[in-house]
Amino acid sequence: MVTQVASLSRSGLTDFLIQRVSAALLLLYAACVLGWFLVNEEVTHAELTAWFGAAPMRLFSILAVLATAAHGWVGMWTLGTDYLRPHYFGKWATACRFIYQIGILLILFLYVAWGVFLFWFL
Repeated sequence: MVTQVASLSRSGLTDFLIQRVSAALLLLYAACVLGWFLVNEEVTHAELTAWFGAAPMRLFSILAVLATAAHGWVGMWTLGTDYLRPHYFGKWATACRFIYQIGILLILFLYVAWGVFLFWFL
């Protein structure tokens, strides 16, 4: 059985709230972007760059990137703890789960770093 120490969160309620809040934020972001494209039919590269380059949109985009990473972490952690168990992997389950979680954290870190680079340095 996995203990709370390995979950990087306080409880299942925290994970539940992270999933719901991040999903709601991503829905708002998707609606905002879709709505902008529906209102602006003939979009030029300059208009698109100016819109995504505005500080409020940059901040909203970074929040969406962080929400995606948080949502992904909770989901992937849950999958790892559900399926990387001694029942399936025997005595190697803990090592497999550790390697899996490190891999997921590395991927999510790269995703967030890439998002920050795209929205703040390009």
